[in-house]
Amino acid sequence: MKILSAKQLYQAHDITIKNQEISKLDLLEKSGGQVFNWMHTRMQGSQVKIHIFNGIGNNGGVGLVLARYLLEHGYNVANYVVNYSKKRTEGFLKNYEKVKNLKQWPVLLTDIEEFPTDISPDDIIVDAIFGIGLNRDPGTLVNKLFAHLNESKAFKLAIDIPSGLYADKTPDNIENVLSVNFTLSFQSPKMAFFLPETAVFTEQWEVLDIGLDQEFMKTVDGVELISKNEVLPIYKMREKFANKFTYGHSLIIGGSYGKIGAVQLASKAALVSGCGLVTAYVPECGYNSLQSSFPEAMVQTPNDTKQLSEITPEGNFTVAGIGMGMGTSKAVVKALKSFLKTNKLPLVVDADALNIISKNKKLLKKLPKSTILTPHKKELKRLIGKWANDFDMLIKVKEFSTENNCIVVVKDAITITVYKDEVFVNTSGNPALATAGTGDVLTGIITGFIAQGYEPLQAAKFGVYLHGRTADVAIEEKGYQSFIASDAIANISNAYLDMFKKAEEPKVEEKVKK
Repeated sequence: MKILSAKQLYQAHDITIKNQEISKLDLLEKSGGQVFNWMHTRMQGSQVKIHIFNGIGNNGGVGLVLARYLLEHGYNVANYVVNYSKKRTEGFLKNYEKVKNLKQWPVLLTDIEEFPTDISPDDIIVDAIFGIGLNRDPGTLVNKLFAHLNESKAFKLAIDIPSGLYADKTPDNIENVLSVNFTLSFQSPKMAFFLPETAVFTEQWEVLDIGLDQEFMKTVDGVELISKNEVLPIYKMREKFANKFTYGHSLIIGGSYGKIGAVQLASKAALVSGCGLVTAYVPECGYNSLQSSFPEAMVQTPNDTKQLSEITPEGNFTVAGIGMGMGTSKAVVKALKSFLKTNKLPLVVDADALNIISKNKKLLKKLPKSTILTPHKKELKRLIGKWANDFDMLIKVKEFSTENNCIVVVKDAITITVYKDEVFVNTSGNPALATAGTGDVLTGIITGFIAQGYEPLQAAKFGVYLHGRTADVAIEEKGYQSFIASDAIANISNAYLDMFKKAEEPKVEEKVKK
């Protein structure tokens, strides 16, 4: 599935109208009908009061279509028009007339004193005020209405996007946005649903298919969502006559006194993800613990006991993951610089290696092309500098990736992978992963994938998805609080198996919807 910008969605509307020989009114009718079907399937005629707040543009037109369907099916509807301008679209006016023909005149809200005060916590509020076309402050009347509705405990359902929220940028004032419980997004989710600053305005969302031109949707360049459907074609089947050398040799470089566990986690994740061999390169203080706790790994050490004052591994390696727990002392900085000057291996760069590079930007030119960097937000800020908001961050990451020909995996509640102008938003994972060491596990998984022959971008996308899925499959047994990084490794196998599970039979509710 793709995440399209507002401009791309308008293009999709125009192409659909042309190719299907329909009108804008037909498209509004279909959109409102789909929202009705979604609600009717779940409510089955329940007489919960539904308060629909309509704007005077096309989103309001969709809201009026919904109101008409609900009224025709006997629902308890209170219908409002938010009169924030003298301009009206044809889509609004035509559907306004149709609702009036049902002898149910919408209440015109032109002043704060006209706002409804009888909204019960058991009621439903439907937000059809603004759609994706909003690109300005909503204005005093609407902002006051948002504040009024935000105070309500009623369930809030937004049509396409919460009103006041922009599809492609951060609002200037977050108080001037309606916060909703659920959003029904037409044809494509909005990028605002995935960035921390703006995702907070809708607790959940679902995409409704309104029949936009399929050829356009397939070929348009957009941000891609990474889910099971996207990673299954990437997956490489195991060969019947393979051996351990078939699936590559991962080198994991890192660790310092007191931080050997980070290398153990990354090394084990690389092997469990499917690579054939793994060698951990750590200071001497980590030798015994690694050999005893992880016997499947080979271990090499330099002469230094407590830190990596030199990085000179020996062997035929396929890929190297570097940085976890290694520290940033002068000796380590010198060792990393020396290693990068001569290194020919594909790299996955994490943690302290990123911090060293952020203070020595010339080292970026020493990285092989398509090197994968895996920063969390603080590490990212050291690399690319400050950003004004989350959308600005994405712009800066794309510029950084293009300039340095690298892949950037921005680790966060929703992890985003960027390669030049390509952006991939991961759909797996949950708050259980917010615990020490899970980033080391991710580095190990991605390193293990490259060892197995996956191209770096494929390895990053697949690795991020599988890593997130380990927490999803474990959550019922482990819970959010008790999940630790070792549990992520323990559930890599379950995450793999989950990829090939058949979808369950639709419930009765879902069959009715279809």
